[in-house]
Amino acid sequence: MKLASLDQHRGYAQDHYTEVKQDHETEYLKESDASAYQVLREPLWNKGLSFTPEQRIAKNLTGLIPHAMESLETQCARAMKMIQSRQTNIDKYLYLSTIKAQNVDLFYRLLMDNIRELMPLVYTPTIGDVCLQYSTLYTRPEALYISIKQRKSIRTMLRNWPCPNPEICVVTDGSRILGLGDLGINGVGISIGKLALYIAAAGIHPAKTLPIVLDTGTNNETNLKDPFYLGLRQKRVPMEDQQAFMDEFMDAVKEVYPNMVVQFEDFDSEKAFNYLDRYRNTHRAFNDDIQGTGAVVLAGYINAVNLSSVPLEEQRLVFMGAGSAGVGVAKQLVEYYTRRGLTEAEARDKFFLVDTKGLVTMDRGDKLAEHKKYFARIDNNGHQFRTLEEVIEYVKPSALVGLAATFGIFTESVVRALKASVDAGGLGRRPILFPLSNPFTKAECTFEQAVQWTDGSVVFASGSPFSSFTLKVGGDAGDITYHPNQGNNVYVFPGLGLGAILSKATRVTDEMVYTSAAALAGSLNAEEVHQGLIYPKIDRVRDASIVVAREVMKAARRDGVSELPESLWIEWEEWGDVALTNYIKQRVYNPTSFTDARGRL
Repeated sequence: MKLASLDQHRGYAQDHYTEVKQDHETEYLKESDASAYQVLREPLWNKGLSFTPEQRIAKNLTGLIPHAMESLETQCARAMKMIQSRQTNIDKYLYLSTIKAQNVDLFYRLLMDNIRELMPLVYTPTIGDVCLQYSTLYTRPEALYISIKQRKSIRTMLRNWPCPNPEICVVTDGSRILGLGDLGINGVGISIGKLALYIAAAGIHPAKTLPIVLDTGTNNETNLKDPFYLGLRQKRVPMEDQQAFMDEFMDAVKEVYPNMVVQFEDFDSEKAFNYLDRYRNTHRAFNDDIQGTGAVVLAGYINAVNLSSVPLEEQRLVFMGAGSAGVGVAKQLVEYYTRRGLTEAEARDKFFLVDTKGLVTMDRGDKLAEHKKYFARIDNNGHQFRTLEEVIEYVKPSALVGLAATFGIFTESVVRALKASVDAGGLGRRPILFPLSNPFTKAECTFEQAVQWTDGSVVFASGSPFSSFTLKVGGDAGDITYHPNQGNNVYVFPGLGLGAILSKATRVTDEMVYTSAAALAGSLNAEEVHQGLIYPKIDRVRDASIVVAREVMKAARRDGVSELPESLWIEWEEWGDVALTNYIKQRVYNPTSFTDARGRL
């Protein structure tokens, strides 16, 4: 028996429920019915020193916390001081995790107000190190851990999640975590970190998120030999068994949480494409590695083309990396060109994909993975190009995109060859260079290298964050400071997910994904445009997410997948984007101090 429907309490913050077991039935305890001890122990309810005197009396908290009453801002200042005292990023991550385990509002206010400093700790690059060590660092459960050994109990496990009716989940099987490979159950850190960004960047409420890891074993020998490893100590089961397990999981999700959006994360390439194609039309699902990465790179590319001064018809792109991310990005960019008048064949002809064996061609002699065939070249006249340098000399590209997860693969000779191919087209043209692999240890090159090797002409975006770089020019010219762009998926997936949720989309369509990219590209303010940026500053990611969510909602309606009443859409059309924007802002989570409001703007 459930004590009440959470849908009757859409404000969340003062009406959270926590799960209690009674007579083998699930009930949800309302905060107003909880004891003082339960309030302080439940991170969704605990406000730390922000409880007002009236709340302290009403909840019997007097004497249980210090007398001082502090705003969230003061508590955040104390937390930042403690973070800055920690010596390593892992220590800082663990301290932040402790805060989240005690006071959710404090954690997310801290993250929202300091996202430039803290996002690299909560997600990349630190999350890569966290995943490598997850089993050793483990202190408490933060997700659903669904093992193939318990496949008959998937529905029970989903219902065991303590917050009812989650709106979005991030699910991984740990088979391809960032550029680190198969980490097994340790990959759950990715699901946890990704959802933290959904909350901070788009305002999806913490009680409405669900991180999941599917455990089908691991082929990582280090994990299998680790006495602390928390996952199944066996090789991954055969692919057909993984597929059957995934079918059972997705069927269970649709039954238990029919309105929940499912984001696939860090599955290896073959499964990533297979699962997306298999479920995209039957479930509310999308793949961030394929679609999210594609959309965020497309947004940057749209603006980069304008800065490059290379006409669209002369653009040629070399991709180093032909996995799920590389092919996903390239396909998004193909759509960009087809929307500008090219045929699909003409658009596809602009792309040259390179993997560890060289240029991907149909006659290379090896068995190509299915997802690579779309871009495999047939115009190479039997000649094979084995190195990236050979490909650049052959193609003479205007843009080089890295999704190879190989540190330093964009060497000085590679980058200078890219610049030379662009310079040959005329004065004032600028090369586009996107080393997008995460974490830092997998970056194809650094921002400093890109600036130096192109004499400052590069249009740059990376996957990991880099600092600004000052080029010592000397003489009367003075020094020049260059600012990097980070093509981080956080600019797209939170707004895409929020738009899908708020529009009540029955599925996530290609139009919604493409629209998220176009919306992001158009979200820069005048200062950012003046600085030559191609993405908004990370401090404005929440503003960008609102724009992305609004346009995604409109795209859902255009595609006929929004279940919102038509009367609402007619009303919004009468008032324009302001009305829809306000509708979104009224429904996002924004922790505040000294209020009994429900965590909204």
